[in-house]
Amino acid sequence: QVQLVESGGGLVQAGGSLRLSCAASGSIFSINTMGWYRQAPGKQRELVARVGSGVGIYYADSVKGRFTISRDNAKNAVYLQMNSLKPEDTAVYYCKMVVRTWLGDENDYWGQGTQVTVSS
Repeated sequence: QVQLVESGGGLVQAGGSLRLSCAASGSIFSINTMGWYRQAPGKQRELVARVGSGVGIYYADSVKGRFTISRDNAKNAVYLQMNSLKPEDTAVYYCKMVVRTWLGDENDYWGQGTQVTVSS
């Protein structure tokens, strides 16, 4: 089994910064894509940023220039540095990893979610 644990959410004023962390543990052979999603009340979950095992990085238009995703393969971890936060960034943030286990199967795994609240 694989577990993802997130940390770093909280309450911040508009214009402030937060850094989210997500670390995976368990029967991990390799991790392909790592990403961050968010879900605001009454809205669908949306992709915020994603980083592949190579050099490909994707950002949603709404966060380009403000958020930075990074990964540490040695720690099986992914981070999201969020700067210049806006009230519309308020949501529960989830990390997701595409993990290949030692059994040879590849599946999506999700973190438990962490609340980010940006006050105006």
